[in-house]
Amino acid sequence: MDAHVFDNFKWLNPGSARFDGGRLVIDAPALSDFFCNNGAIAQDGITPETLCNAPYYYTEVTGDFVVRVKVSHAFKDTYDSATLMVMKDLDVWAKSCFEKTDFGMHAVVSVVTNHTSDDANGCNIDGDSVWLKAARVDNCFSFHYSSDGKKFYMTRFFTLPVDAAVKVGLVAQAPQGSGGPRYFEGFTLEHRTVKNIRFGE
Repeated sequence: MDAHVFDNFKWLNPGSARFDGGRLVIDAPALSDFFCNNGAIAQDGITPETLCNAPYYYTEVTGDFVVRVKVSHAFKDTYDSATLMVMKDLDVWAKSCFEKTDFGMHAVVSVVTNHTSDDANGCNIDGDSVWLKAARVDNCFSFHYSSDGKKFYMTRFFTLPVDAAVKVGLVAQAPQGSGGPRYFEGFTLEHRTVKNIRFGE
């Protein structure tokens, strides 16, 4: 992966990024996340605290786009994730995560936030890597995943009250754990409008 792909990227919550064997490595600090908690919803168990402190490496994108990246990590602690995120501001954003869930699975998880966050576990994945993709058409977005980077399947379709320009980039998170490296490779960002946002193509 060409490091120049990230020439126009900057940090929200400065982090540590380096290249290793063609992969971008972003270190997740301990107890780092993006999540706007809507309160405890169960007698047994707690939802994550409201946090907006994970390192977010992003660029500004105006108009429609398709972004994709292969992500991987060691899945040490619950909610550890390598993440693809789109953001208007700290109150309006969405992320597609390859996460160690609280059910102990490796899964593609999505969170859509409009002042408060929802949380949706998606498909369980065998192995420690997966491709993530996001597409935008106007104020509509879709998230997708793939095992091979060729055939993608939708995990989420949603709308957000965003402006013409949004932040698009990568997050390394460790909401409950000690942190560690998150790996990103094959990153592409295309300024185009897909014909079918549910397919992402």
